[in-house]
Amino acid sequence: MEILLIRHGQSEADLLNVHEGRADFPLTELGKEQAKKLACYLNNHSPPDIIWASPLKRASETATILAEEIGCMLIKEPSLMEYNNGVLAGLQKEVAASTYPLPLGGRKPHERIQNGESEIEFRMRAELALSKVLSESSAVVRIAIVSHGGMISNLLKALLQLPVLTDITFSTGDTGIHKLDKSETEVKIRYLNSKEHLYK
Repeated sequence: MEILLIRHGQSEADLLNVHEGRADFPLTELGKEQAKKLACYLNNHSPPDIIWASPLKRASETATILAEEIGCMLIKEPSLMEYNNGVLAGLQKEVAASTYPLPLGGRKPHERIQNGESEIEFRMRAELALSKVLSESSAVVRIAIVSHGGMISNLLKALLQLPVLTDITFSTGDTGIHKLDKSETEVKIRYLNSKEHLYK
């Protein structure tokens, strides 16, 4: 199976300097253009059979643009939502830093942000989401997962069987694509965080 992990396009939160996470901001006009360029690229090079997407607006809107261009099934999956950052969602970063400062030495992996989830819970949610998506897509050749930077990083860790506690993270730009091949015996990385569709 070929797996495409895709981040949403630019959202309004990117322009407002706020913590996004579970805050549900839509795409900007630029974000919609990025998604359209991505859709055209995928349709010509790697059209998925199924698209799975986070239901948060920025990912859902991106995935809808892709699905309409490609003509494939779109499934919205709540477990693919971004990190539940609780009280920080939608807050200006300066306000958040003073109102909810990080504990000295940082937050421990098992500690939840107020009204949110811990890093360990986030990773386990990614493992559950990946298991569900793969098991329910086993009959197809290529799938796309449209989600968020933090979730995509955790999905990659899950696919590569990295430890729950690791300093390794994977960055993804707006509409960046990670492409992997997964068989019963191995996972091959084809490329990470490609954005060539934005420059054509």
